[in-house]
Amino acid sequence: MKCIILAGGSGERLWPISRELYPKSLIKFFEGTSLVQNAYKIASSVTSEKNILTITNIRQLNDTVLQLKQINSKPIVISEPISKNTAPAVASALTYLQSEKDDVVLILPVDFAIKDINGFISTVEKAKKLVKKGYIVSFGVKPSYSETGFGYIKTGEDLSFGKKVEKFIEKPQKSDVSKFINQKDFYWNTGIYMGKLSALMNAYQTHAQAECSGFSKEMFDENNKIKYEYYEKLPNRSIDYALIEKIENLAVVEMETDWFDYGNWQALYNNSEKDSKGNVITGNIIADKVKNSFIHSSKELVAASNIKNTIVIETEDALLVCDKSRAADINKLVDKLKSNNDETTLARKTMFRPWGYYTCMNAGDGWLTKIISVFPGHKLSLQSHNHRSEHWVVLEGTATVILENEVHTLNKRQSIDIPVNAKHSLQNHTSEPLKILEVQKGDYISEDDIIRYEDIYGRVK
Repeated sequence: MKCIILAGGSGERLWPISRELYPKSLIKFFEGTSLVQNAYKIASSVTSEKNILTITNIRQLNDTVLQLKQINSKPIVISEPISKNTAPAVASALTYLQSEKDDVVLILPVDFAIKDINGFISTVEKAKKLVKKGYIVSFGVKPSYSETGFGYIKTGEDLSFGKKVEKFIEKPQKSDVSKFINQKDFYWNTGIYMGKLSALMNAYQTHAQAECSGFSKEMFDENNKIKYEYYEKLPNRSIDYALIEKIENLAVVEMETDWFDYGNWQALYNNSEKDSKGNVITGNIIADKVKNSFIHSSKELVAASNIKNTIVIETEDALLVCDKSRAADINKLVDKLKSNNDETTLARKTMFRPWGYYTCMNAGDGWLTKIISVFPGHKLSLQSHNHRSEHWVVLEGTATVILENEVHTLNKRQSIDIPVNAKHSLQNHTSEPLKILEVQKGDYISEDDIIRYEDIYGRVK
């Protein structure tokens, strides 16, 4: 049996993969492991490590490989050049696994946890029996409380080891959820799926061809990275919406174990250690007369007073405040912001690219400062700007700078000026990360002021 771990699921909206930023309560729950390590250990309980494939985003690749090497010296990891949700990710992983053997494939999200491994193994064995009969199988959990943030499965006909899926109900209304809890034919959808490789690929060809059209082993480079041109125009859809909800031969098996979803704020609160007032508080927090709340600070001081049943989350990009019982509505708010195309509201300080990432530090009239981090062995496109000049200072590592066909090698604390309209490229030919400070100056400061001439990620138009 093969296993695919999706190491970039909804949990990354809550916490980065790096375990250093997890709340201490989650560190204790996972016994010191990160989300991806935890999922890998669950996968290795039902198949050998040589059969486990992890797919992650390029921005998380180095961290993911580093953590998995603490468990397996040679983990198999493929990476997406850009995020396109779970439907393209699974299609890519299935393409990578294609061979003459029609293996059974188990698909695991990264943002869940279980303690009873034996119960999970028993569930997998039941699912295998349905898979051999031609079914694609979903793993369901009986609802234990009212939760509008989960998808629900309504079951129908009884099968030997599970039930036939009648329909999916994605993010239902709270009035409906209370009814589901008391009915034996409703389950939470865990996002765990199993099927034969051929059955899953056929389902993609039938229901989600846009996510896999043109896919072949040629889409991967020698380092198992997916080439940019294969991903650039793919739709951004979940596997549930694009594929699973449309499959006719779909069954569900009930999980015979505990299950916790860490892609959900309410679930995080429910399964975290609380203080004497029912609070989960992590980070730089001052709290007075606070009850039954979840407050987290990644950096800045957060002061809270006279609140209850509230979620407060501070990140470098935004401050989230919401009623704990309405945490599932957060995605609706994000969708609303996206529909308004409010770039100012949606602006993120840190943006990830195939070559690494940059963080905007400060900006003013005609100027902007960034910290640019380039992964080992990666480079930015050969490009120019019509409206701005740039000044680069190396903070960490060694930079190779191409400026108007001349090659410059810069070490820590050395700098270089990039004039307006000059062709240039920033490159990291070393095995260590490269970090520079960039100061942009000009009459127009925007990411669309860029002309690409050469790019290893296929972004030249």
